[in-house]
Amino acid sequence: MFYNRTKKQVVEELQSNDQKGLHLSEIETIRSKCGSNELKEEKKQSIFVKFLLQFTDPLIIVLIVAAIVSIVVDPHEWIDSLIILIVVVFNAILGVAQENSAEKSLEALKKMSAPNTKVIRDGERFTIPSRELVVGDVVILEAGDLVPSDGRILESYNLQIDESALTGESVPVNKISDIIELDNCPLGDQKNMAFSSTVVTYGRGKMIITTVGMENEVGKIASMLMSSEKETTPLQNKLAQISKVIGVMCLGICVIVFGLEWMSGLSVLDSFKTSVALAVAAIPEGLATVVTIVLAIGVTKMVKNNAIVRKLPAVETLGSASVVCSDKTGTLTQNKMTVVKTYTVKNGTEDFNGEGNSDVREMMKCFTLCSDAEMKFENGETKLLGDPTETALIEASFKMGDKKEDLYDLARRGDEIAFDSSRKLMTVFYNTDEGVISITKGAPDVIMSRCINTPSDASDANEQMANQALRVLAVAFRRWKEVPVLLDAKEVESQMTFVGLVGMIDPPRPEAKLAIEEAKQGGIRTIMITGDHVTTAKAIAKDLGILLDGQKAITGTDLSNMTDEELLKDLENISVYARVAPEHKVRIVSMWQSKGHVVAMTGDGVNDSPALKKADIGCAMGITGTDVSKGAADMILTDDNFATIIHAVREGRGIYNNIKKDVQFLLSSNIGEVITIFGASVISLFGINLGVPLLPVHLLWVNLITDTLPAFALGLEPVDKDIMKEKPRPKNESFFAHGLGFTIAWQGLMVGILTLTAYIIGNNITHEIGMTMAFMTLSLSQLFHAFNIKSTHSIFHRTIFNNKYLWGALLVGMALQMIVMYVPGINGIFSLEPLNAQLFMISLGLALCPIVIVEIVKLFKNHILKK
Repeated sequence: MFYNRTKKQVVEELQSNDQKGLHLSEIETIRSKCGSNELKEEKKQSIFVKFLLQFTDPLIIVLIVAAIVSIVVDPHEWIDSLIILIVVVFNAILGVAQENSAEKSLEALKKMSAPNTKVIRDGERFTIPSRELVVGDVVILEAGDLVPSDGRILESYNLQIDESALTGESVPVNKISDIIELDNCPLGDQKNMAFSSTVVTYGRGKMIITTVGMENEVGKIASMLMSSEKETTPLQNKLAQISKVIGVMCLGICVIVFGLEWMSGLSVLDSFKTSVALAVAAIPEGLATVVTIVLAIGVTKMVKNNAIVRKLPAVETLGSASVVCSDKTGTLTQNKMTVVKTYTVKNGTEDFNGEGNSDVREMMKCFTLCSDAEMKFENGETKLLGDPTETALIEASFKMGDKKEDLYDLARRGDEIAFDSSRKLMTVFYNTDEGVISITKGAPDVIMSRCINTPSDASDANEQMANQALRVLAVAFRRWKEVPVLLDAKEVESQMTFVGLVGMIDPPRPEAKLAIEEAKQGGIRTIMITGDHVTTAKAIAKDLGILLDGQKAITGTDLSNMTDEELLKDLENISVYARVAPEHKVRIVSMWQSKGHVVAMTGDGVNDSPALKKADIGCAMGITGTDVSKGAADMILTDDNFATIIHAVREGRGIYNNIKKDVQFLLSSNIGEVITIFGASVISLFGINLGVPLLPVHLLWVNLITDTLPAFALGLEPVDKDIMKEKPRPKNESFFAHGLGFTIAWQGLMVGILTLTAYIIGNNITHEIGMTMAFMTLSLSQLFHAFNIKSTHSIFHRTIFNNKYLWGALLVGMALQMIVMYVPGINGIFSLEPLNAQLFMISLGLALCPIVIVEIVKLFKNHILKK
């Protein structure tokens, strides 16, 4: 730890010289020992490898094996296998296209490194690429510089560094060169250290490099990004579960149907061909494609609502989130200091909203004149330049109708005594028509002790504002006949007239409070994790409704002192973590995950990126977010709006429900097909040889065309308006929970019996008529059955017309069936016979039966639920 050692100790330990720096002859030796000031990179996967990895999904494997077995058994049936392989390859291309942006976290970290650095070597000043820095180098820091590596401050002349990207601290830190005599000092409080990739905003200084490359704080974050592994998403787990069910089902079908066909008198080869062909057709070939496209459509919708999803399954995963761990600065707050309270001698403490009396206006004029910040207007936009505290003061004056340049002729600004962290004051002189005036702003306790008229209640007002986690500044003035010849701070900054106080804070986003309340209704817990001070964090958390009565706010130091067992026990009671380090954020996310929660993590800084990657869903801010956080995230919020997360949760829940509808629809259809063939085989055992009701080409048509159209439409079903009143799904909940598996089974049995009935009726005329009636009943029943599945309400509910795509699928599907059955040449390919009006009406009537049957079941079910 270099912060709790004197400058002399650090320089001696690093074998350097604070005035002359390192000898040029030592550089290469030190570099070989301590390494270069660069970040290591993970080995990237090629496009080809990413493409091959798309074929590791269990459902895809089942489809490939089925296609290969089919073509091996009967090479003449190559069309079926070709169609399946085309579907598989199409899915793989979609997956690569969506995920090819992959992991750019470390590249972004490298880009953040300063390209050039001012360094002292052998007593001379050089400008070198920052990657060439070594431990012991003495670096010069000036306003605007990007800190090139971690180091101990040797000299500080009003040096201020913006560390918000690393620590979450919303205000630039005043840097000192003195020793900090503490153990386990949090990163944000190490004021005599400078850290790589932070920005010098004010003043100048000198530092000695203590670590480089992967040993820096940013390097430690890079190591976390390299070592953390992404777990599979809940949706991927559910689809794997479905794949296993289908795989077992297909194996069972092959064995059973083979046995039945062989026992009925068919040859071994014919029996084998029939069973394998049925198994191939029984697999829902369209399922993987439908799920992928439904997710892709969901991604497109979310882009329009300011959320860019980098990986398709992330859409659904966010919908199952039960905990949102959110960074404070820039995520829940505006990342902009704002004046919210004022105190004047005449009016006391008041809320500030851009309006105020003449005393407040005069006070804000004083604050504005005693600052170096600027407000510029470019291309119709207002830009604030300078220290965040000073820009807040200028903006407050602007809200009251005053611009800095209008207050006094800035040419009249004279000498100044610059801000100093030891004095905690800044003084500026102005030549006015009434003589010379000095305006001083700074720490309230210091200013009030040097004024001749400080009111008795000013100290109370200062304390009240501080207790509300506000950053408080005071302002005073003094009149002079002329500017003193000797600008002695002790003399100038005394005998002043007290003007007033302002309290400022980085305020919460207005929409964040509503979003957090909506999240609560949906059973989602919001946790604040920030690098800011605990007092500030608690105030913001209470205002937003995150920190409730009886809940705790702890610091990173408190967290470090807790064992995993202690943290796990108290986890539910802690709503705010302040002054935390990047590894703390990862630990908090991991703990919530260990309790079975799906965790979303939001953030914008470098310090957030490991936790963003560790979380089930990482949400980076698009505007204020660093490239590092965006590269580590699964989703990017382009408007930096916390409310967008809740909208994404709503969308994710809707998408998951639609995918469940698709699975129910497609599997019930496949079970219906299996029941049809299986039923015919069983009947054949009793001496009634029915033959094969449906050919593989019929089943493939239903799976890829007739079923896929309504499935796409069901995937576009509007989100239920009450979906955010439901609790999140448990992480380990089966996809077939709440009776879905039983529902799929009985609905598949229903479709199978109706199809077999149509076949038996037609088979009494000719085998071709029987197959045609079975084919038509199966196809049309699925088109109608899709309306049953769209909602748990009756089909005659008012939402029946809210999905135009489903109606389109019905019309297109029926038109295609007519073409296949009645157009000469095409019906020959499918071995179909055109049905007369009577037989067609019988098939249509049987196809409409699922609506009647399911309506009766819904009636009874809803009646029982009401009771």
